[in-house]
Amino acid sequence: MSHVSQASVTTTDGEPAPLVPTTYDEVKGWFSAYDQVLFDWFLTRQNSGEGQLGDLLELGAFMGKSAIFLGGYLRPGEEFTVCDLFDSPATDDFNIAENRESYPTLTRRGFETNYLAFHEALPTLIQAPTSVVADEVKPASCRFVHIDASHLYEHVVTDIASSRLVAAPDAVVVFDDYRSEHTPGVAAAVWAAVVTGELHPICTSAMKLYATWGDPAPHQAALLAWLEERTDLRHDVDMIDGRPLVRLTDQGVVASASPQPLHPAPRVEPAPVPAPAAARRPGVRWRKLAKDLLPPVVTRAIVARNRRRRA
Repeated sequence: MSHVSQASVTTTDGEPAPLVPTTYDEVKGWFSAYDQVLFDWFLTRQNSGEGQLGDLLELGAFMGKSAIFLGGYLRPGEEFTVCDLFDSPATDDFNIAENRESYPTLTRRGFETNYLAFHEALPTLIQAPTSVVADEVKPASCRFVHIDASHLYEHVVTDIASSRLVAAPDAVVVFDDYRSEHTPGVAAAVWAAVVTGELHPICTSAMKLYATWGDPAPHQAALLAWLEERTDLRHDVDMIDGRPLVRLTDQGVVASASPQPLHPAPRVEPAPVPAPAAARRPGVRWRKLAKDLLPPVVTRAIVARNRRRRA
């Protein structure tokens, strides 16, 4: 269980200020160690000497857990854009109901507070429906796109189309909740894009589909070579309409590169444990027992002997 260390304060508008996290685990959200390891592999490979240049993009941010992680891989000259409604009104009744049920605590202030606890500056924020992304982000500019916004079919279709417009040729595009029982709209939209032959899967985790609009073969070859060295990720290769898909299973993977806060909580040293009263005054208990149980003449003799020894 995580605990937030800093107390809430009241802002000038009378609303309580969001609590500032002092560890990554304190940031609310759904981003497993399993997917943190995969994000790290893809992004580190892109950031290597022969890696791919380009910007980062996230559609749907919630409280910033995955955005904080992504921000750690941003290189000089690149831009990181995050698009979310945050606490703005949704565009239709179905989206209003979805936000009320799934994201009742989401606010832009909460996201900004969390993000700035780990990074010096905010990403470029677009507080609007994700349908505006294609007009706000430069075409073919993004090397990594994470889509975790609305689960409604029509919205996911739009997000998929937007990702194709803004993604660089070999960009990695990640879709969250592609197979969850409560998000059939995501599954329908994503697999439809795969079946048409336009979106090419690279691999899948339990919660996310990693794909590209370009050639998946270089990604898959490098991924399989890396997986051969790991015992905490089991993998199989399935064929879908003649195309390979690497399917991964968590075998106890542990994330090794969690973001570190700019101002971690000070270490609290445990208070010293006082010694038991009997240990501090070893003769007290014996003297009390002797006084209670022995005849007075014997007690006086013992006391006199102990005094002579100390003398």
